[in-house]
Amino acid sequence: MQKFKLFILVLATFFFSHLCGAKTLDQTAEQYVKLVLALGEHDSGYVDAYYGPDEWAEEARAKKMPIDLIISEAEVLRSELPKMTPDTELMQRLREYYLDQQLVALVAHAKNLSGVEKLDFDAQSRDLYDTEAPHHKLSDFDPLIAELDKMLPGEGSMESRIEAFKKQFEIPKNKLNAVFDRAIEECRNRTKAHIPLLDNENFTLEYVTDKPWSGYNWYKGNAFSLIQVNTEFPIDISRAVDLGCHEGYPGHHTYNALLEDNLVKKRGWVEFSVYPLFSPQSLIAEGSANYGIELAFPGNDKAEFEKNVLFPIAGIDPALAESFEHLGELTSKLSYASNEIARKYINGDIDKTEAVRLLQKYSFSNKDKATQRVRFFDTYGAYVINYNWGKDMIKAYVEQADDQDERWARFTKVLSSPRLPSSLDW
Repeated sequence: MQKFKLFILVLATFFFSHLCGAKTLDQTAEQYVKLVLALGEHDSGYVDAYYGPDEWAEEARAKKMPIDLIISEAEVLRSELPKMTPDTELMQRLREYYLDQQLVALVAHAKNLSGVEKLDFDAQSRDLYDTEAPHHKLSDFDPLIAELDKMLPGEGSMESRIEAFKKQFEIPKNKLNAVFDRAIEECRNRTKAHIPLLDNENFTLEYVTDKPWSGYNWYKGNAFSLIQVNTEFPIDISRAVDLGCHEGYPGHHTYNALLEDNLVKKRGWVEFSVYPLFSPQSLIAEGSANYGIELAFPGNDKAEFEKNVLFPIAGIDPALAESFEHLGELTSKLSYASNEIARKYINGDIDKTEAVRLLQKYSFSNKDKATQRVRFFDTYGAYVINYNWGKDMIKAYVEQADDQDERWARFTKVLSSPRLPSSLDW
């Protein structure tokens, strides 16, 4: 009887929408936001940010729309989107395409969440993030592991030598504030030289524990963010700039503030007042945040800044900087190994114990850190591709220009327009 009532309600929604004529894009955008909020009632981690009308969020909480109805209404809404033509103004085409692909992801996540259609790793990548990350064999990374083995001093297992080596670069807890404050200041100054930041932009920095991630930006609207850094495990010195750029400048905080100002406030596009985490927007968000580190600190700038500024603040010997930089280069080259481990784990090809073991080998992690990473896989699934594959996609787009100022201009265009992975080059 419940399914029959749901079927009648969906039919009524479909016929009513057609009798009333085609929706405007603004009406479609409003319904999209309400469906995202409705799905957020079934998944507390789905709505990453929302700063639209309070009554829409209250309505979602009160209605508790069933997932089946959310799926049906989203499919109808997508079918009613106007068809694009080559003559349509670019920003309008980007907007229409954004809504289309975000609705595809909404339906996919809702089906996966409800158990209607369980998605494997690559299906999650395609349906949620509008792309598919490249495949590798774990054995492809063995030469890098051998190189690491040669560079590590001391005797004993590789795990114990890595642990001892990395311990030299941990930021003492009583120096965390000073190191992060200086790193974020530098990230902001370098970003501000190329991107006009809003006069009222600001953030609060908090230190937290017991999270599956190392850092997080909670965007609150009106150019304000809450940035959290997970101190459950020791933080090495390179993470200060990485997190300062990724979570702040020119990363998530900058991205969200620009979208709000350019698209919500200036154009009235309400769909950008909500950010559904499991969507193509996340690849742009995470990819630009990771590439932003490299853009803000090109060449050897990051290594030099860490050696000359952050090492002394943290009380770390600058003479160790060169070997630390080499470790960072190897770690970066191994990032795709983590994707392969996540793919095997999510697809059921390996269990948690094996995933932890492989992460210890291929990501230079101790057992606790590797276990935390598997918690990330459990929570976020194929989201891992957004960091490395997303970075490479943004990098390929931005670095079509050779001039550094033009690269910043292309990067800013990504941050302030409704581009998705498959519309980057529009």
